[in-house]
Amino acid sequence: MTERLSTSSLAGTTGAAAGDRPPPARFAFDRHTWKEIAHLLANLPAALLGFTYVVTMLSVGVGLTITVIGLPLLAAGLRGARQLGKLERARARMLLGVRVDEPSPLPSLRSERGFFAQLWMSLKDPVGWRTVLFEFIRFPWSVLTFSVTLMSLFVLWPVLPFIARGLTNVDRAMVRGLLSPSDELERRIAELESDRGVVVDTAAADLRRIERDLHDGAQARLVNLAMGLGLAKEKLLEDPDAAAAMVDEAHGEVKLALQELRDLARGIHPAVLTDRGLDAALSSVASRCTVPVRVTVDLAERPAAAIEGIAYFTVSELLQNVSKHSGAGSASVEVWRSSDRLLIQVGDNGRGGASLDGGTGMKGLADRLSAVDGLFVVDSPEGGPTTITAELPWRDRTEADAAGSAARR
Repeated sequence: MTERLSTSSLAGTTGAAAGDRPPPARFAFDRHTWKEIAHLLANLPAALLGFTYVVTMLSVGVGLTITVIGLPLLAAGLRGARQLGKLERARARMLLGVRVDEPSPLPSLRSERGFFAQLWMSLKDPVGWRTVLFEFIRFPWSVLTFSVTLMSLFVLWPVLPFIARGLTNVDRAMVRGLLSPSDELERRIAELESDRGVVVDTAAADLRRIERDLHDGAQARLVNLAMGLGLAKEKLLEDPDAAAAMVDEAHGEVKLALQELRDLARGIHPAVLTDRGLDAALSSVASRCTVPVRVTVDLAERPAAAIEGIAYFTVSELLQNVSKHSGAGSASVEVWRSSDRLLIQVGDNGRGGASLDGGTGMKGLADRLSAVDGLFVVDSPEGGPTTITAELPWRDRTEADAAGSAARR
């Protein structure tokens, strides 16, 4: 098992990187200066294109709002404005070294959301409206910067690097202020909306699985049991020995049906997890693995039941992968708390090569953890060993119970 790490340290940071800043301006014309000059000269045609687009879009869209097509045209125009912003971010990244995060995308027009929900989301899109504002502000500014740069090329050549740096710093400020995500809240809202879809899809898939297991397993056995008991009742008087044999067979069917129901209930939420916590529950899972598993759970208290359940099923599925795909001789499970996070590491000495797109359910696990603000990191080079780290938010059981009681009241 590798050294314990919090996967929070593996998450990237957003916003402009420190290396985005160009070196200080000098009298020499280096590549940064020439890129800035190219950006300033390209400002006018780019601004003319953007300004023409937004003026036309607003004139047509707003002017036709009294008709049925006005608002859809305005919404489509705002989606197009997003693409203008994307092009400007790419131009600033290439010529000015400005790297800002891409805003969270709007849902696809082919998504399952209703037409009016998508229309309203597009109309109130802050990214689209900030791009419109950017194009309005940038047009007069681009006329000024184009004129000053062009004149400086012939008149103020010695100090052109300083002029270019000063003018492009304003462009950098506009790109960061108007074309970057407004704040982390906007991105977080979009992520939570996407995660909500994952949770709904996962819950629906689990319900279908439970329904299928009940229909094909316990329900089928109970139907056969009822038919067998019915036949035994008919033969009870005329052939008691045959009836006794049929009752004995039905008794065996009852035992099998009960076992299938227990397995199904354990798949939904195992009783040992509720009664004794993660240590006992994970030890039970490890005992069913086809390779020896060392389990270490270092928890002074229990997290919320929902977090325990996610941790249990995450380890359970990972150990199933160890049994089926790893070819390992041994495996280990470690669970501990770090600040307000629950950390899980599952490792094995198998052949490695596991990945999120490897068809072993890793992508589904990553999506499920992401839906509850968790992280999932796979470290599995070819030849092994494999170490998978999962991180979940820690929520105290007492606080979660209190919140649940308050909600029920």
